[in-house]
Parts: sequence; structure tokens; C-alpha cells
Amino acid sequence: MVTRSPTDSAEGVDTAKQSVRRWQTARTWARLIREAEALWRVDVRALRRLASQELFQLVQEVPPRLRRRVNLWLVRFNVLTRLR
Repeated sequence: MVTRSPTDSAEGVDTAKQSVRRWQTARTWARLIREAEALWRVDVRALRRLASQELFQLVQEVPPRLRRRVNLWLVRFNVLTRLR
């Protein structure tokens, strides 16, 4: 017979919270990239330059451990940008 200690369930809750936090963070990065990419399509030179700089900056700042998840969101948001 296996009995669980109260700390086992607390660890499960912490793991679930961390998973949700990573999911939300990845989605947020993808949304920011989508918005920067949408700005890049505007036919105003200054806005395109700003959007290009913003997109480059965002791509550089995405933590490596979240890149796979962010890429999944980018696919769902139907944008052209992908992370390596």
C-alpha cells in the first residue's frame, strides 16, 4: 500500500503552477512577436523600421527554454516569424 504525504500534493500543485506560468509566458512572447510583425506590414517607413527593431529585439530576448513553446504559439497565431 502506498501512502502519500501532504508534501506530495503540494509539489504537484507547484508543478502545475509552473507549467501554467511557462504556458502563459510562451503565449505572451508569441503575441508580442505577432504584434511587432503586424506593425512591420504597415506602409509607413518609420513604423516599419520600428517594428523591425522591435521584432529583432523580441526574438533575441525569448529565453532558449521557451523557444519551442513560443514557436508553437507563433504557428497558431499564423505569423511568419519562427525562432531557432
